[in-house]
Amino acid sequence: MIRSLLIANRGEIACRIIRTARAMGIRTVAVYSDADAGALHAAQADEAVHIGPSPARESYLVGEKIIAAAKATGAEAIHPGYGFLSENAEFAEAVAAAGLIWVGATPHSIRAMGLKDAAKTLMAEAGVPVTPGYLGADQSPERLKAEADAIGYPVLIKAVAGGGGKGMRRVDASADFLDALASCQREAAASFGDDRVLIEKYVLSPRHIEVQVFGDTHGNVVHLFERDCSLQRRHQKVIEEAPAPGMDEATRQAICAAAVRAAKAVDYVGAGTIEFIADASEGLSADRIWFMEMNTRLQVEHPVTEEITGVDLVEWQLRVASGEPLPKRQDELSIDGHAIEARLYAENPASGFLPSTGALSVLDLPHGALRVETGVVEGDAVTPFYDPMIAKLVVHAADREAAIELLADEVEGVGVWPVATNAGFIVRALRHPGFGSGAIDTGFIAAHLDDLLPASEPSEAVWTAAAHTLAWAESDITASGGAWAEIGPIRLNAAPRSRLTVATGTTHRDVDLLAGEPETAGRLVDDTLVIVEAGSAFAFTRWRAGGTGAGAAADGAILAPMPGRVLSVEVAAGDAVTKGQKLLTLEAMKMEHTLTAPFAGTVAELNAVAGGQVQVEALLARIERAEP
Repeated sequence: MIRSLLIANRGEIACRIIRTARAMGIRTVAVYSDADAGALHAAQADEAVHIGPSPARESYLVGEKIIAAAKATGAEAIHPGYGFLSENAEFAEAVAAAGLIWVGATPHSIRAMGLKDAAKTLMAEAGVPVTPGYLGADQSPERLKAEADAIGYPVLIKAVAGGGGKGMRRVDASADFLDALASCQREAAASFGDDRVLIEKYVLSPRHIEVQVFGDTHGNVVHLFERDCSLQRRHQKVIEEAPAPGMDEATRQAICAAAVRAAKAVDYVGAGTIEFIADASEGLSADRIWFMEMNTRLQVEHPVTEEITGVDLVEWQLRVASGEPLPKRQDELSIDGHAIEARLYAENPASGFLPSTGALSVLDLPHGALRVETGVVEGDAVTPFYDPMIAKLVVHAADREAAIELLADEVEGVGVWPVATNAGFIVRALRHPGFGSGAIDTGFIAAHLDDLLPASEPSEAVWTAAAHTLAWAESDITASGGAWAEIGPIRLNAAPRSRLTVATGTTHRDVDLLAGEPETAGRLVDDTLVIVEAGSAFAFTRWRAGGTGAGAAADGAILAPMPGRVLSVEVAAGDAVTKGQKLLTLEAMKMEHTLTAPFAGTVAELNAVAGGQVQVEALLARIERAEP
């Protein structure tokens, strides 16, 4: 058995691996960048090694530094987690060449499945059904457009070396193809160093079904059933569950058998996932499910499989890497109940899900019935250098209905501030009738976006609670000490006022303190009161005439939502624009973000230049509203 393990990763997956390794008596070594000097994963490991500056390309993506850290600390093995170097065959070979154990798929398997075009060809030869598309070497825009026209729209452009929802574009018409291709290739080059793409027929009612597989060095391969990851936005998974709703036993056996064939075709060793796309227009059926890609690593959503099977997949990885056979045979694996995972992201659903950065002054994640996978604690910061996921929130229950209700109840209590999150969005998605009935596909979020966006303003009860609490705090009747405080009835003979004007965001309201009693809880952070309602955090301050509430912005101001680089500017000062018109494209966190006009008007000011770097909240442009 491995005795000492270096984790070549960060955040929640590094903490997850450390937890299992410690339970197995394995010594752990963490690596960290400048931005992660005080990170949870570095603190939890038995030893931690600094490997460079904050940008991943100068730290977590530099294999030589990671191998040197392993050698210097006496680590026997390297676990790559997911992302970063987890599917880099050259790095896996370098680890082995250094005399270390690689806890992952073999370089052969990684190469065979790492490029989507080659993988699809290999799968077709192995008898695994694949979607219609173009996988050719000719990458000229003219050839790619001709192939897309021949396949028929809509089509999906996918980066050959892609993953994580990056380097993917849906195109609905021939006239839009070349612009989408250029954007996709830029994002692919920035994320993977490879701008090659393939073209696939876009399934109009697609569901994303994937099968967890596991192989060992003794020739054994098993599956651990399927997961449904259909609730996505921009091809990025938001909610995952196991087993897949609406999956009958015959279809399950067919796709799981296909997944095992796929793994055996590349002599697979370790944890892997075979991803399928299903045409769900008439329910799930084996003849309408096609191979999409294989991820030759542990998946972000692996906890839902662990919850329904009772298996620790990280433990299996470490045992298989140590040369042991798989702990269980196929006939010893079964499904127990239902599990759902929600990804809590630092992002603002109201602004097109743009990532949110900054200090986590408030971070309250419910525990108990909820399994929480996180790599941050209160006081840490979400930086622009890495993925903006704060935590994975996982529940397990006897059936799907109970799991949905449990997770929705738990996420309602998630409190994060001042960083924006998608918690309120998750609650609304879980409670949406369409999700509850299982009538979901990968277009669900786009189709129901207006219903899923959380309320932009607090309820009357929260306004009342905010006014009472701030009045109470100012009169020194209570001292919360920074903890969540249950707000009880306030006796006004102890307070010097009967009314108080409070503000949140750009809105303020005069509240009659005699009109009612608060029915919710809040938390005081300095002079700001944070109250969470259905997963959404509202920050209140006492309003003073002439002041502004938190987060106020000038009318028509287009601000940079985060630090980044301006890729393109589509307008010039003085131009007339329509509501929703594209103004410029910003690249941040290796993804492209389009900023649009909030209303019809004129570009009164333009400060953005293509290629220029901008800081968060920099004024990029200002739109002057058109006369009605």
